[in-house]
Parts: sequence; structure tokens; C-alpha cells
Amino acid sequence: MAMSPLTSRFNGVRDGFGVAVLLGGVLLLYYLVPLVALFVAEPPAQVIDRLGDADVGRAAGVSLGAAGVTAGVSLLLGVPLAYALARSQRAWKRVVTALVVVPLVFPPIVSGMLLLTLFNPNSLIGGVAAAGGVPLTRSFVAVVLAQTFVASPFVVITAKAAFEGVPRAYEYASRSLGKSRWATFWRVTIPLAWPGILAGVTLAFARAIGEFGATIMMAYYPRTLPVQIWVAFTTLGLDAAFPVALLLAAISIAALVVLNTIGANPWTQ
Repeated sequence: MAMSPLTSRFNGVRDGFGVAVLLGGVLLLYYLVPLVALFVAEPPAQVIDRLGDADVGRAAGVSLGAAGVTAGVSLLLGVPLAYALARSQRAWKRVVTALVVVPLVFPPIVSGMLLLTLFNPNSLIGGVAAAGGVPLTRSFVAVVLAQTFVASPFVVITAKAAFEGVPRAYEYASRSLGKSRWATFWRVTIPLAWPGILAGVTLAFARAIGEFGATIMMAYYPRTLPVQIWVAFTTLGLDAAFPVALLLAAISIAALVVLNTIGANPWTQ
């Protein structure tokens, strides 16, 4: 006897997939509703007026510039480390991988405290850099240092997964044709792993532009957008902070759109 549509739907809810959809839908709404509230909380005219503030413009420029530099540094330094981890069979691989993940589990404010201890003007490194005219706190460089610490692991972990997804047989075939390991890396491995690498860089950019805890410890000035949001909230209230938060959300969403556009899921490479 054929089941009615209502009976079929009821059985679908009873099975594991139906339950998963229902429970997952609750969490999805928990993500979505605050985001929608952010975009409708303030009248458009008030948002535009607030975004015209010079301080907000400067903060946006610092955030975009620092996040871009952070993404570049993470790419330059993170990809070689990721490749070494992906291809190494040595025991130190697990220890190094765990070390890479540490900034992801540290509270950002703790990360900022550690970096401030290392780079403050009274430290050896910070003192030498300041004497050379490159202060490592309260500067654009300080913002990049803070963002790189918390965001670069996304590049390493994602690129590592991408490299592990490249069959070694392709690399062996390239080497058997007389290509060096360096040439094989650039002409075979990198092109095949590039979607995952680019996904990791995009995630690092998005994470960097939203970083607050480590950044405010290292560089209250120049202000980034998250710091500007905090200043607006503490001095003028929630209404003044909302438009700046809206701008930050828009930039972050744009970065995620780029991530989807490149067509690579960084967690399944």
C-alpha cells in the first residue's frame, strides 16, 4: 500500500536525517536572526551618515590594508610550512601541527598579551625594532603582527589538507620525467592544491579583518574596524556602534562570497 504524502513526511522526520535537519535548522536560525537584526536595526540614512565619519573611514582603510598584508604574509610563510607538514613522515609532524593550531584555541586577548610581552618597547625585539624606527606596538606593523598570529593557522591547516589531497603519483610521474622537486612543486602540486590554498587565504583575510582581542592589546592606534566598533559602543552607545558593525559584516560576507566563488571547501580538500 502506498504511503500518503503526510505519512511519508512524518516518517522522514522520524528518521535520522529529518531530526538532523530540524536540529540544524534551529542552530541556523540562531546564526541568521542576529545577522538580519544587524542589517535592519538602524534607518539607512543614519547608517550612511555614521559611515561618513572620518574615523570610520580610516579604520576601514587600516582594517582592509592590514588584513591584506596579513593574508599575503600568511600565504608566503604558511604554504611552505603546510607542504612540509603534508609530505613529512617524521614524528615531529604531530607536534608542529599542534603548535600551529594553538593560536586558534587561545582566547584572542591572551594571544595579545603574549605578543605584547614579546614585542613591547621594553623587550629585546621590540626595543631593537623601535630603535630602528619600526615600532612593533601602536603601529600598522603591530596590527599585522596581531592578525598574523591569529589568522595564519587557517592558511597552514587548509593548505596542508589541500596538499594531502594531491596524489603523490602525479609528483612521482613528474620526477620520473626529469623534473626537479622544485619544478614539480610549482608545476604540478601548487596548481592542483591552489583552490584549497586560496580558500585558506580567504579565511585568513576574513579572520584578520574581524580580529579584536589581540589587536587592541598590540595597537589601540591605528584603529581597526573592530576597535572602532568598541570605541563607538563604549563612548556613544549601541546605536553608534551598529553602522560600523554593519560595514564590518558586509566586508566579511563579501570575503565569504569570494570563498564560495572559488568553489573549494577548505575542510574537505
